[in-house]
Amino acid sequence: MLKPTIIAISMATVMAGAAISPALGVIAKAFPDASPTLIKLILTVPSLMIIPFSFVASYLTTKITKRLIVLIGLVIYMIGGIGPQFVSTIELVIAFRLLLGVGVGLLMPLADSLINDYFIGRERTKMMGLNSAFSNFGGIVTMLFAGWLATLSWRAPFNVYLLGVIIFILVYLYLPKGEIQKPPKSEGKVKIPGKVYMYGFAMGGIMLAYYSVSTNMALFLEQNNLGGAAIAGTVVAFATVGGMITSLLLVQIELTLKKYIIPVMLFSMGIAFLALTFTNSITLVIISVTLIGFGQGSLFPFLTLKVLDVVKSYQADKAIAIVSSLIFLGQFISPVILDGIGALAGFPTIRFQYGLLATTILIFVMISFLFNWRDKSEKESL
Repeated sequence: MLKPTIIAISMATVMAGAAISPALGVIAKAFPDASPTLIKLILTVPSLMIIPFSFVASYLTTKITKRLIVLIGLVIYMIGGIGPQFVSTIELVIAFRLLLGVGVGLLMPLADSLINDYFIGRERTKMMGLNSAFSNFGGIVTMLFAGWLATLSWRAPFNVYLLGVIIFILVYLYLPKGEIQKPPKSEGKVKIPGKVYMYGFAMGGIMLAYYSVSTNMALFLEQNNLGGAAIAGTVVAFATVGGMITSLLLVQIELTLKKYIIPVMLFSMGIAFLALTFTNSITLVIISVTLIGFGQGSLFPFLTLKVLDVVKSYQADKAIAIVSSLIFLGQFISPVILDGIGALAGFPTIRFQYGLLATTILIFVMISFLFNWRDKSEKESL
């Protein structure tokens, strides 16, 4: 039961924000005086607490076991997740979402580092892919469920966080107590390699783009008369379908694409955002969202493995905390940056935001291909 238990912890972190994204339209109607950006912050504001508490979790691993940290994090997670349905002001909703972020912050770095603790080699890569795939599957189920609950009331979707009870039981019964993580005294202090920050910023940028689907899709469909909250849940779920497929095939994708995995998957995302910029077809919207999931679903576990490869075992928790912080920073600033650029440019529509993302991603794809081509040419000349 170790594998499903670790996967369940990751599922909890994936559910943190996007789970209630299909309900944004209904929540916006329940709080008509709140600005669209404030409504979107209901999804992204947990990131404000996830970032510092990821480092708290990393520090706590040197004092108490990871199992105890996870159990504490899950209790806080459930209170913050379920709480908003019992309040009547947008400020209190956001306050509970901040508490949810505290819980996720304690869970996030441990979800990946536990894989590094218990698995090695190809099995570790496979487990990282399975972890991402089943996390996405959990995202699909919870978003579809939240979309249905949103048809009942704006409060009902927050009940999806009751799944935390099941995860708590799994962790209590099946996650080994483990050992307190401390570096060997002979090594002293060893700095985190710069590549960790490079990969972290890259993943933060990918999350900024990816999360524009969750924060914008319900409003995008309404603006273009393509559907409401229920269909928004289905559409956003297809992003996780795409992510689940590529995560399950991570080993095969890595063996096939090798050093081109990053530009190829970014190209998938860029073309998808370009299609969203122009389409009026719900079918093409679903295909595009799935392609965005393809890219994110393979890039995140692949880059996480890269991070773990450049640090020592006792640095894994801190490295993942750094990367998680940058990922959730990208998640938090996604609506703020995209809405801000749209307002400054005089194009407040979501289509403009998707066009901007398409252009930016495709530029990075060209740069990545050029670097790979240059490296190949240099090796051939030698």
